[in-house]
Parts: sequence; C-alpha cells; structure tokens
Amino acid sequence: MTDNGGMLAMVGDVLPEIALVLGGVIVLIYALFAGPKRQVGAAVLALVTTAVATALTLAMLDREQGLTFFDTYARDATAAWARLIILGATAVTIALSVPWFRRDPRHGEYYTILLYSALGAALLAGATDLKEFLVAMLLSSATGFIMSAYHRRSSPAAEAAMKYYLIGALANSAMLMGVAILFGLAGGTTLAALSAGLPATGGIAAVIAVGLVIVGLAFKLGAVPAHAWVPDVAQGAPAPVAAFVTAVPKVGAFVFLARFVLALPPGSLGWEVLIAVIAAATMTLGNLACLWQDDFRRLLGWSAVSQAGYGLMAIVALGQSDLAIPALLFFLIAYVPGNLAAFGAVVELRGRTAITDYAGLARARPGLAGSILLSFLSFIGVPPLSGFVAKLLLFLVAIQVGYTWLAVVAAINTVVSIFYYVRVLAPIYFGELPGPVAVLGRSAGWATFVSAGALVVVGVLAEPFMAAFAGAQLVIK
Repeated sequence: MTDNGGMLAMVGDVLPEIALVLGGVIVLIYALFAGPKRQVGAAVLALVTTAVATALTLAMLDREQGLTFFDTYARDATAAWARLIILGATAVTIALSVPWFRRDPRHGEYYTILLYSALGAALLAGATDLKEFLVAMLLSSATGFIMSAYHRRSSPAAEAAMKYYLIGALANSAMLMGVAILFGLAGGTTLAALSAGLPATGGIAAVIAVGLVIVGLAFKLGAVPAHAWVPDVAQGAPAPVAAFVTAVPKVGAFVFLARFVLALPPGSLGWEVLIAVIAAATMTLGNLACLWQDDFRRLLGWSAVSQAGYGLMAIVALGQSDLAIPALLFFLIAYVPGNLAAFGAVVELRGRTAITDYAGLARARPGLAGSILLSFLSFIGVPPLSGFVAKLLLFLVAIQVGYTWLAVVAAINTVVSIFYYVRVLAPIYFGELPGPVAVLGRSAGWATFVSAGALVVVGVLAEPFMAAFAGAQLVIK
C-alpha cells in the first residue's frame, strides 16, 4: 500500500497536468455563464492556465528523473521540455484564436477543448504505460476532431474534420489491436513490462503488434501511411486550429514513440529499418506534393508532413547515439514555432489561401512577410535560424548510427524544398499587390512575431539549449 506521503508526492509529479484539467473546467464554467460579449474572458483564463502549468513545469526541470504512479508516468526532463513546448504553443494558439473567433457568440468553450487537447499531448509525452498511451491518444484525437469542425457552417471545415476523424478512427483501431497483442505477449502494459516480457527473438505477432502501434503514432505525427488528413485540415479547419493540430500533438507523439521503441528488444524486431523507411517516405512524399500546390495553407500542410519525416531521423538513432534525444528535442523546439509563425501569418491575413493572394505582401505588411520568410528559411535549414541546427543534428545522428542513406535522402529533400518555398517567397517580395491587405487583430500579429522571433533566438542560443537537453533522459523503467 502507498502511504499518504507517497500519494501526495505522486500528485506533485503531475501538478502541471492537474492545472490544465482544473483550468479547463474553470474556463468551461465561465463560458457557460458569460454573455456573448464576455466570451473573450475565457481566453484570458486559458492563458493564465498555461502560465501556471508552465511555472509548475519549470520548477520540475531540476528534479530527479524517474517514474511515478506505479511506473505508468515519466518524471524526466524530456517530458518536461516537451510539456514546455506544448504549453508555449498553446499560449500562442490562444492569442491567434481570440480575433479569429471574435464573432462566434459562444466561442468560450473552444478554449476548454484547446486546453484538453494540450493535456492529451502532454500525457503522451510522459506516458510509460500502454493504457495511459491509449487514453492520451484518444483525448488528443477527439479534441482535434471537434476543433477542426468548429466552424459548423463551413463545408471545408466539415470535410477536413470528417477526413481527420475517419483516418483517426482507422489508425486508432489498428493501434488498439497492437496494444492488445503486446499485452498478451508481455503480460503487462507498462513499458518496463514490455521491455522484460517481450521475447528477445521477436516473432511474427510482436512484429505485427509493433507495426500497428507505429501506424497509430504515424497518424498523430502526420506521417506515412496515416498522413492524408494533414493537408485537408491545414486548408479547411479554422486557421488557429490548423496551426495547433499540425504541430502540437506531434510533440507528445514523438516523445512516446521514442520511449516505445526503447522498450523493444534491441535488434530483434527491425523497428529501426521500419522507422527509417517511414521517415524517407514521409519527407519525400511531403516535399513532392508541395511542388504542385497553389493553395498556401495546403502547402503548409504538406510541409508539415515532410517535417515529420525529418524528425523521425532522431528516432532511428535512439539507443545508439547520445545525441539522439537532444536532436529530437531541438527539432521540436525549432519546428513548432516555425509552423505557428507561418500559420500565424495566415490568421492575421484573415485566412487567405491562394498563393497569389500573398503577392506584394512585403510592401504592405513587411512584418508578416518577414515571419513567413523566417519560417520557411528555418524549415529549409538556413543559419543562424533554429532549423539549421536541428537539421545539422538530425543528419549527424543518422550518419553516426550507419543510416547515411537516410541523411542523403533528407539532404536531397531539403534541396527540393527550396524550390517550392522560393516559389511562395518570390511573389511575396517581388510581386504586385492584388488589392488592400487587411489584418485581423493585434494579438494574432504579436503571436506571429513572437513565434518568428523564437526561430532566431533558439538558433542563436543553440549551445545553451543543447547543454540543457544533454541531461534529458527517456525513462522507461
């Protein structure tokens, strides 16, 4: 039995998550009783919630790393850093959402859904039990479906949400079957039980189960073969929602995938090869699809697919390179602000979709044009932006563990990406304005500029960030 002191200690290990739960309830109660003109107060309460959860997470960074709640949840620096990225991105999304949903008389409830979606991603990052993993996946997915269809009278939003839901239902069903098989093989659901109970020689059942779980995680990452929802949601969902669901759930999914593969018997199931193939296919498909896009938001969706492929390079190196975890964390802290900055410009420009609508933007709104420029240059990997350091680390760890061919594929894809990013940037800086450029609101503009500025700050301060990430562990037992 666990004494009262031990239970209180365990509760202290999940205070940021508790803050998100309680904050979501408070926001919902406020939204139910507040009038249409006071719904914006829900956004303020949601921002306070993210601030409290962030402060609680920062206080946990220097604590001893280990497991809590009977080995079902990780109390390590990797989960804490992932939570900080998630909370920061959620705060930016709230700022983007306020002017976007201003005319919705009952949009206060949206912020509760957003907070619980962030909670799902945070739980994914810390999960060390397959049952908790399932709950976190379903929480993150269900809230994403609702937010994507939040514009109930919008046909594109309804279509995007339906595609998101159907692909998610198939992927989550496959994932559930995989978890059931793993439970039967290992005799337990914790990752520690998985590590000890799976047969060292693998077996066809174990290979199938691992493959099914990875398919479920591929859906959350927006990676092949469960990627098709990403461009549709990027194009059809409310723009702040598109910014969130194409980036934030990936943070939790990447971290759990890393824990999951580390719990597998080394060298017996061939998961490294499977992840490497998925990474190559994802980045290649995403970049090739971007070449043919005339819709700016859809291009950002396919770009998000390609970025997931790059991030998977760090997963391949886990257990073999000491740089794998720092490379993964640095990729996440570089990718998420870049995605938010690009979509933030879309929000501020009232959801413009056609690439031709952005012609001449640098003359009318140089700040927004600069945000798009910094985002795209970071995605390409141009110094001194954070994307450059992330790409450098990812290439390095892939080469270190003998996957030089994957680094070559990534380098070729990076060159390909230059063409479609330049195809967008050229008219922005050298094209003629098609008409007046109206912006949405001050909070969306500031959120966009902060996200773009983070790409510079993280890139310039790469060394301190890498020093902080160096001590991060992925605790599974």
